Amino acid sequence: MIFEGQAVKVAVDDAGVATVTLDLVGESVNKFNSLTLNELAEAVTALKHIDDLQGVIFASAKDVFVVGADITEFTSWFKLEDDDLADKLRHAHSIFNDISNLCCPTVAAINGVALGGGMELALACDYRVMASTAKIGLPETQLGIYPGWGGTVRLPRLIGADNACEWICGGAQKRSEDAFKDGAVDAVVPAAKVNESARHLIQQVLDGKLNYHARRDELRAPMEFTPIEKMMVFESVRGVVGAKAGKHYPAPMAAIKTIEKGISQDMEKALDTEIKGFIKLAKGPVAKSLVNLFLSDQQIKKTAGKYAKNATPVKQAAVLGAGIMGGGVAYQSASKGTPIIMKDIRPEALELGLSEANKLFNGQVERGRLTTEKAFKAMNAIVPALSYGEFEHVDLVVEAVVENVKIKKSVLAEVETKIADDAILTSNTSTISITELAKDLKRPENFCGMHFFNPVHRMPLVEVIRGEKTSDAAIAKTVAYAQAMGKTPVVVNDCPGFLVNRVLFPYFAGFSLMMQEGADFQVVDKTMEKFGWPMGPAYLLDVVGIDTAYHADQVMAEGFPDRMKHEGTNAVDCLFELERFGQKNGKGFYTYEPDRKGKPKKIFNEEIDVLLSSIVVSKSELSEDDIVARMMIPLCIETVRCLEENIVASAAEADMGLIYGIGFPPYLGGALHYLDQMGLQAFCDLADKYSHLGKLYEPTAKMRDMAKNNDTYYGA
Repeated sequence: MIFEGQAVKVAVDDAGVATVTLDLVGESVNKFNSLTLNELAEAVTALKHIDDLQGVIFASAKDVFVVGADITEFTSWFKLEDDDLADKLRHAHSIFNDISNLCCPTVAAINGVALGGGMELALACDYRVMASTAKIGLPETQLGIYPGWGGTVRLPRLIGADNACEWICGGAQKRSEDAFKDGAVDAVVPAAKVNESARHLIQQVLDGKLNYHARRDELRAPMEFTPIEKMMVFESVRGVVGAKAGKHYPAPMAAIKTIEKGISQDMEKALDTEIKGFIKLAKGPVAKSLVNLFLSDQQIKKTAGKYAKNATPVKQAAVLGAGIMGGGVAYQSASKGTPIIMKDIRPEALELGLSEANKLFNGQVERGRLTTEKAFKAMNAIVPALSYGEFEHVDLVVEAVVENVKIKKSVLAEVETKIADDAILTSNTSTISITELAKDLKRPENFCGMHFFNPVHRMPLVEVIRGEKTSDAAIAKTVAYAQAMGKTPVVVNDCPGFLVNRVLFPYFAGFSLMMQEGADFQVVDKTMEKFGWPMGPAYLLDVVGIDTAYHADQVMAEGFPDRMKHEGTNAVDCLFELERFGQKNGKGFYTYEPDRKGKPKKIFNEEIDVLLSSIVVSKSELSEDDIVARMMIPLCIETVRCLEENIVASAAEADMGLIYGIGFPPYLGGALHYLDQMGLQAFCDLADKYSHLGKLYEPTAKMRDMAKNNDTYYGA
């Protein structure tokens, strides 16, 4: 052993081949924190002083290679002055440059995940051997930055500029077959043979079968392109990436600019180009927001893990109510390995639920994500039922019947008599109080909310709602089941609408007020989509369902009459009375026709303007800034109220709930992060401009106190 630290150790065998083993003490994965980076530098220095070194293998003692930089530590770099941040990046570059300049061939033995800095370490080696089960990638653009340790320089030289732009701008994790096809790795072998294969590669160099010097020379030199070739590659890439990234996410386009400039430079100049672009992104608001989201996501997963730690797993689930939602819940449960009974009182509803699940499984097969055999097995884990015959063996029930308090209470009371005393009963209600629904139950401690979002298979969030009498054991088991389904659970306390819908309906209320002032809903939709929402409020209401929104609006108005009750008929009331329920019956704000794939395509029909003309009570000229402010102010204030009233435990959980539940624009980092970035005083001043619109636009007293003290929701 020539070097042994807490994260890195180096041993040399009798043939003069060194193995640098990454094994960060006290961690389940390897990551680049300052300890690992500094020890790697020491290890490489030690290697440079070994006489007659024949080769070096970079390997891992853990199930992963390196998952990337330690974000909690790495983001502190972003607060440094530009010159200091540049020095940090140059230090990492010098380590990887030293690896690529060692006097012998180097091989990365990628036994598991190699992301970000982990992949950049592999790129600094002459050769890469990858386990067939491993994944590699440069996901930095998902954090609002791009690779800063040589990735934008080395990857294009290895796999071509067009492929490198796709890898870096997309930020996806690449499977071994794709990595090999693109030329990012030299061999793919079973995980158990990665180190052996790496040793074999070095032997091939020693035997004269491979020339690592030629490879190094090629990868260090500027790439050769004619002006026409260069233009064709980068104009094409810019068009595709620009359309996908949009104006709110600058990192992918900045990466293209850096790659385009760097390919014409030698290694040293190209690395300097990378540093300059990286610093600009790292200091920008989008990187701050996206990094904050990453850390918040880690926090809520950790919190959920604590809840679920002592829960017994759900071995058999059931869902009450088939149809689209019940079918979605059944599909998600079965696809992740938990068998589920799907019960309804109508055979045609069961057929619809089974059809929905089958369609989703077929889609997975068509996309190559499931074999036909596995899809068939998973589909058979969904058992349709018209009676409660097998419910005595069920561990957890999801009630997903119509959003009506009387019907839900009746169904819940009935099913409680059919299940074991320790089984957990949950309701997929979107707005109705869990405490209210529990009133007729004999075991309210075993009851909580489990609110899925539509479509279930796509939306990552599940709200787990604690009623007044809900036990910790019920919450724990429900959280554990949500995790087993591949979802991100957030535990919230009970109130009308809970977290997500309580915050969403003031947003809709802001829209309704503008409609009563003669606003064009298409203009509002386009403005909010331009601002970063995946769809505007009118389109979102059509997707949610006008009937669903109408009933939920009544629940919210009853729960918060001071600000959510409205006078007269609004747009949702009008459409509900006209039985224009949105996508579900083909007409709402927009009309809908199936596209070539059978999905509903929205179409504007001028008759809607006539139908909605009766709700207009005044006329106002609204700028884009007015529209954004009038939509966002009520949403942000209601999010703050949820935090102040302990409906949600932390700013991170509130913001992730909105991003995962309703598609709040990620580049803003969530409602509370958005307030922090804007500054509470600036927000309160903006809200005061619209105070004539009512209490929805009135900041809380605590917000005003925080504004005076320059306080923030996430701390310094």
